[in-house]
Amino acid sequence: MPAILWSWLGSLVGIYAIGLCKPRIADAFGLDGMYILGSFGAAAVLVYGAPMAEFSQPRNLILGNVISAIVGVSVAANISSAESTAFAAALAVSSSVLFMHLLRSMHPPGGATALIAVVGGDAIRSLGYWYVLFPVLTGALILLAVALVVNNLSRNPHRHYPIYWF
Repeated sequence: MPAILWSWLGSLVGIYAIGLCKPRIADAFGLDGMYILGSFGAAAVLVYGAPMAEFSQPRNLILGNVISAIVGVSVAANISSAESTAFAAALAVSSSVLFMHLLRSMHPPGGATALIAVVGGDAIRSLGYWYVLFPVLTGALILLAVALVVNNLSRNPHRHYPIYWF
């Protein structure tokens, strides 16, 4: 199967798996909503479309998203005025980039994960630090699990995943 189809299949299964699992997880925590974040779409492009890239490796996928979620929630909790939304958004994204650099876990969708914590609306903001575990960490782990299967089904050695864990 060509690389394009493996990328398509991984993205399809990864995002669909998040969509199937998230409502069940949300129900268990008494939450409403699907919680499929835009940053998961960007992460899927990296993990399935460019599985050999540094940004796509498990450390980057997991830590980049988790760090960014912590930063985003922290900023949202401390800068809450409507007039400060633009500054809070900029601070969350730029700080997530700073911490991803410091922890060698750069994952571009992490910027969106931080941004969503600030501008994602009441449903996201009401999660507080639970946002880090659900939906962010659970979604990243689902994408990783699917990547480990789909990216290694190919006989192409340039699709074997991961190159490294941590």
